[in-house]
Amino acid sequence: MKNYDYLIVGAGLLGATFAWRARQAGKRCLVIDRRTHVGGNAYCEQIEGINVHKYGAHVFHTNNDEVWRFVNSFANFNRYTNSPLAYYQGRLYNLPFNMNTFCQVWGVCTPAEAMRKLEGQREEARATLDAQGAGRPRNLEEQALLLVGRDIYERLVKGYTEKQWGRPCNELPPFIIRRLPVRMTFDNNYFDDRHQGIPEGGYNRLLKGLLKGVEVRLGANYFDDRNYWDDLAEHMVFTGEIDHFYEHRFGRLQWRTMRFETELMTQPNYQGNAVVNYTGSDTPYTRIIEHKHFEAFGNDVYKNPATVVTREYPEEWRNDMEPYYPINDNRNQRIYEQYHDLARRQTRVAFAGRLAEYKYYDMAPTIERAFTLDVEGGTDRG
Repeated sequence: MKNYDYLIVGAGLLGATFAWRARQAGKRCLVIDRRTHVGGNAYCEQIEGINVHKYGAHVFHTNNDEVWRFVNSFANFNRYTNSPLAYYQGRLYNLPFNMNTFCQVWGVCTPAEAMRKLEGQREEARATLDAQGAGRPRNLEEQALLLVGRDIYERLVKGYTEKQWGRPCNELPPFIIRRLPVRMTFDNNYFDDRHQGIPEGGYNRLLKGLLKGVEVRLGANYFDDRNYWDDLAEHMVFTGEIDHFYEHRFGRLQWRTMRFETELMTQPNYQGNAVVNYTGSDTPYTRIIEHKHFEAFGNDVYKNPATVVTREYPEEWRNDMEPYYPINDNRNQRIYEQYHDLARRQTRVAFAGRLAEYKYYDMAPTIERAFTLDVEGGTDRG
């Protein structure tokens, strides 16, 4: 008999959700994480009474009614609506691209006027591709020009994207930006989902609720003594880097990472919005997050005389850094598929989540993914 039915490597949202499910099924679980806190990248740190999203802004949004009811059973979610702004050369623009944006860029006031401008610039992009004998866009720049035209691309897409990925847009694959939301309405809500919000009191409440009654060991790195950890449980859910699990036998997968610069300010309201993207190439960071706006609305922001902001700097990932965004180009996908073939043959280990599947996950799909794992046998039904 092993000590546990499940060893769950990673105390992030996926690992915590699966641990909750397994415990409900009467399974003995041990959750370990190399960090000194639970929650993974959703972890919140409280500074001067403000819940700071330590690893970048996390906004929960979903059309799945069951997932929404599930997360609200652990924490009450507020009415936060993600409506980011873009700053470019001293001017602010609304996001996603909508009638407010078109009015700010072109001075148009009606959907018909905006559509004429947009279609005119799209047609220019199509004509350029045709003249070059290209049937379809070959890179991100060509794809973006077909979607939003040159004016919006130059102001609001190009600089931000090149900072985010550390490469020129004409060297990035087009699939990164297959879809850009374009709305002919004055609607600044970034997401279309029915449900959206932030847990009142931060994400830690949600994670603690999911892990209630589950044994958790923090500051515990699976790779420091994997034989010891393997011997503890019958089955494993692994949410770490899949290439590390297989000792990089096919090569290392590449990532983009982030550096966060957080500042406490002795003023109640710095930028008036939770998220402001800096889309010019002259600014080294991609956005500034003002955390109190996730949970304080209207004049409530002035109840706390301080505020906390975080500047986000994308960087090239190195082995000693935290991986954030997979670089899903052809080279990396070929390497991942080799690891995935090995993972599919596993009968004891289920690989799930952003790091294990080399795939970006929003929060609600992360929870949905945790529900695809079989709590009876550790198999992956996803």
